[in-house]
Amino acid sequence: MSNKIITPEQAAALVKDGMTLAISGFIGFGVPEELLVALQKRFKETGSPKALTLFHTAAVGDTKTRGANHMGEEGLLAKLYCAHIGLEPALNKLTVENKMATYMVPQGVTSHMLRAIAGKKVGVLTHVGLKTFADPRLEGCKMNDKAKAAGDIVELVTVAGKEQLLYRSFPIDICFIKGSYVDEDGNVTLHREAAVPDQLEMAAATRNSGGIVIVQAEKIVARNSFKPHDVKVHGFMVDYIVQGSPEHTFQAYDHPYNPEWSGEVRVPLSAIKPGPLNERKVIGRRGAMELKAGMLVNLGIGIPDQVAVVAAEEGLSDKITLSIESGILGGVPLGGLETGGAVNAVAMYKQPDIFDIYDGGGIDLTCLGAAQIDAAGNVNVSKFGGRAVGPGGFINISQNAKKVCFCGAFVAGKMELEIKNGKLHIMKDGSGKKFVNTLEQVTFSGEYARETGQEVLYLTERAVFQVTDKGLTLTEIAPGVDLEKHILAHMEFRPHIAENLKEMDARIFLDAPMGLHL
Repeated sequence: MSNKIITPEQAAALVKDGMTLAISGFIGFGVPEELLVALQKRFKETGSPKALTLFHTAAVGDTKTRGANHMGEEGLLAKLYCAHIGLEPALNKLTVENKMATYMVPQGVTSHMLRAIAGKKVGVLTHVGLKTFADPRLEGCKMNDKAKAAGDIVELVTVAGKEQLLYRSFPIDICFIKGSYVDEDGNVTLHREAAVPDQLEMAAATRNSGGIVIVQAEKIVARNSFKPHDVKVHGFMVDYIVQGSPEHTFQAYDHPYNPEWSGEVRVPLSAIKPGPLNERKVIGRRGAMELKAGMLVNLGIGIPDQVAVVAAEEGLSDKITLSIESGILGGVPLGGLETGGAVNAVAMYKQPDIFDIYDGGGIDLTCLGAAQIDAAGNVNVSKFGGRAVGPGGFINISQNAKKVCFCGAFVAGKMELEIKNGKLHIMKDGSGKKFVNTLEQVTFSGEYARETGQEVLYLTERAVFQVTDKGLTLTEIAPGVDLEKHILAHMEFRPHIAENLKEMDARIFLDAPMGLHL
């Protein structure tokens, strides 16, 4: 038997006080759950290790107790560096209560940071984050007072006459990654994964930091079992292997394995039944009107994913390419805790590779959510309502896409709407305002968009806005809606109103196919 094979308890014992621990994963994909369970158990029983720094690239959690939530024991962490904790309530609680220093960094930066660490580079130099909360002129990625006291992780520099942000690199002492099959020498395949976000880069960064690489295996097999193309992390980088138990080794939370997610098989897709005509579909339809043939499209979680549903209903899916920041291209994107995967994907890139494409302007259109919007067209999705969730890939995507559509309900809270005969009737409005004077945090800069000439739309069920040199400008209004009563009365500021204000396309509000063509 290989001397690399150890138990989960032995792996947890290798984590010492004050270490920087990196963990792989994208929501529920590639999560080393067995190792995280063992580490939490050790801490609860012994009080050690303590004061760790935790690093992960994307969200790693299930909104309850799994994933990075195992690290939410008070005293276990002193610092957190990642892109998103919206699915990690245990870490959100520690952040909001100021019990650890929390830094939220754009997801493309976190994924590229692993390459920088592996290559012994000083950090990640990029325009991503300029004039958002990641910019040190605003908050410098600091999400609480502990982070403000702990020091800076990003600085503003000028290179070749251009402003850039330098996110400084740091060594990684130990990492937990998850693989599919692992041979006795530590060679790792990812052939049964639904996404392959960061295992190779994390192992390389840890190895070149002089750290310890531990891989949780779905199955340990004999040496020389793999074809060269199948090995995604070579054994020279792997120090230890842990055989995962069935309970804690999965393709995604509550999904042991779906071959159509990993590309092992392709399944026939049933005819898509038209969804109900509600505000979500109205917004999705308006977003779908921005599609053009051949576009590379990225869609956010929630209402924005209705654009894909409408495109499928209208028979347009094969004329565009949908992409996910996990690295998935094509197919039908999954939702909920399976976000990041797809059924019948066409290609599966690594996360840092897809962000190279995104950062360079490769996305033709993105549709994203918005929690707060101000008069300058700035958007907040990262810190609001007493929660500090982080930006995820939002900054990379929104700042670099050729066209951005922020999609969401016009107000917060429960609405009662009636949509019939090509008109929108608002019976009862939500009580919360999304269009506000002051954002809690700037995750998207309207000023930066104007400087770069980016086209930005704000799509709601009753109104469409656009960023112009006059700030947020109302350009369309839903048929059946009163401008003063249903729009302006629910905004903390008065937007500029376009001289040629027009009604939204009536087809959006009819319970029948729109007949869209690209």
